[in-house]
Amino acid sequence: MQSQRTRTTDLAALHGQDFFAWTQRNARLLRAGRVRESDIPHIAEAIEDLGKQDLKELHRRVRSLLAHLLVGQLQPAKYAHWRLSPISEERIWLDGLLGHSPSLKIKLANELPVYYAEAARLATAMARTPHGREWFPAECPFTVEQILDSGVPAAATMKRPDAITA
Repeated sequence: MQSQRTRTTDLAALHGQDFFAWTQRNARLLRAGRVRESDIPHIAEAIEDLGKQDLKELHRRVRSLLAHLLVGQLQPAKYAHWRLSPISEERIWLDGLLGHSPSLKIKLANELPVYYAEAARLATAMARTPHGREWFPAECPFTVEQILDSGVPAAATMKRPDAITA
């Protein structure tokens, strides 16, 4: 009979060889209450990684949404049908993500200046105009509520400079 330490070592090795098999074996052990036989260090790491994936998704979606909102201010004709635009799509994704992980809304509020700085750079590239980053406000002109509100069109969320019709 294999010792518990050997079984745990085998599971740790399986983690690097066949992740799916590792997940299935550990799930069976945990459901059976055989926690000591499971690969606790890798399980903890996998759980943390799941949270990091949600955080990365939040970052990506908010950055994209903010960039589209900014371009919508600069070039309103580009988002004339805003309900069918990337703005709506990103808001739908964010709604699902925040519904699944509500604590990420706090992260969004805390990290908004970082997300906005990246979004402004992205918007500058997306707009394809001679105007640079300085065309957009230095600080995020949107509240978290405005960012997430699917009833607010891009052109109505902030005061904008003279629109460019490119």
